[in-house]
Amino acid sequence: MEPSSPRKPHLSSLPLDSENKATEFHPFSTSPPHMFAFHLAWLSLFSCFFSAFSIPPLIPIMRQNLNLSAADIGAAGTAAFVGSIFSRLAMGPVCDLVGPRIASAALSLITAPIVLATAFISSPTSFILVRFLIGFCLAKFVANQFWMSSLFSTSVVGLANGFAAGWANMGAGVAQLTMPLLYSFVKSFNVPENTAWRVIFVVPATFQALTAIMVLIYGQELPCKDSIKVSNKPKESFLLLLFNGLMNYRGWILGLIYGCCFGVEMTMDNIVAQYFYYRFGVNLEVAGTIAACFGLTNWFARPLGGIVSDQMAKLFGVRGRLWGLWAVLTVAGLLCVLMGRANSVGGSIGVMCMFSVFVQAASGLTFGIVPFVSKRSLGVISGMTGSGGTVGAVVTQMLLFSGDKFSTQTSISVMGLMMIICTLPISLIYFPQWGGMFCTPNETSIDEEDYSLLV
Repeated sequence: MEPSSPRKPHLSSLPLDSENKATEFHPFSTSPPHMFAFHLAWLSLFSCFFSAFSIPPLIPIMRQNLNLSAADIGAAGTAAFVGSIFSRLAMGPVCDLVGPRIASAALSLITAPIVLATAFISSPTSFILVRFLIGFCLAKFVANQFWMSSLFSTSVVGLANGFAAGWANMGAGVAQLTMPLLYSFVKSFNVPENTAWRVIFVVPATFQALTAIMVLIYGQELPCKDSIKVSNKPKESFLLLLFNGLMNYRGWILGLIYGCCFGVEMTMDNIVAQYFYYRFGVNLEVAGTIAACFGLTNWFARPLGGIVSDQMAKLFGVRGRLWGLWAVLTVAGLLCVLMGRANSVGGSIGVMCMFSVFVQAASGLTFGIVPFVSKRSLGVISGMTGSGGTVGAVVTQMLLFSGDKFSTQTSISVMGLMMIICTLPISLIYFPQWGGMFCTPNETSIDEEDYSLLV
């Protein structure tokens, strides 16, 4: 009797390129390995966003029980984003070394107990510390985008990245909607207020752990690994991968741009429920529902950004991706300014919804460019860009939404102006093979392997 052979990866039902990456993307398909991995990736990241933003809609209640000041709430909001800055930067090289599946699942399993620990906080200091530590789980975003870039061809990678991140980012909106409802449900059983909000944190913690286990058991990082041509070149070290990525100026610019779209999005997720609760006097459940509208547009808005990026590339090449990003992010900035100047609850909600579509689409457009920056250090560039998002959230939170220096509505308008100004460096991105916004490609052809080293 012959010994049983190792289980081989599933053959794909999608057309593949020379690297066995899918050249088509069907978001409502679950066929293995490409589309099944896609669904595992976004659902797992969804659980992390749900965990990270499960606290903000409950802050009006937690504030009373924990005696939190405005400064404490602002510091905690900043801490939540600081926690993911360096973890996102580190996640890129980790994905290069061990793969996105293991990196993703390990991070979720490590941070799930911290989410559960929210039930035991008893002081402003422990509140800030828990928000800081939970922020680490958002580094999973880098693994998510890295995973999509390894599964899907450049012709559809913007679409794949947009759907994977967009559907995952809905976790923030679902948390804004469901956590107040769970609190009210538990409280309806005559559970004391101080206990009711603590009990419900078992939900995000359990959800996060379960999705991580699913990724470990069922996930597949690369299709048909045994059929991919193996390079004769030695595997590069962690430090060399990191150095090559950090020396690429395009990664730094994309990090800045991502801070102006995804960073702003995270800041809004952090403050929007409180904004409507305090400024317009709506109750906790209504404030959470309004805030959910901002996050839930990710279902189509960020994927739309990926679609726009890919379509612009078909018409104008990589230069089209750059122009599309600049235009969408500029409109998002203008809408952000307008939202801060809206004086009625209805008008504010309407502008907020339009703003959410454009700012989330801009995030999709940003990661439609990332895979073209450096093939060799893709993980590092993804980490740099992703870290830029959290740096942007930290900067806007600290400058505009910490303490009582500015009213929230004024801070929102100033944030929009910052977005518009920060779109200008997009014009500095230049690819020798494809050109830039105002520059044509270099006539001298460049080998793809050498191109990955260009800085």
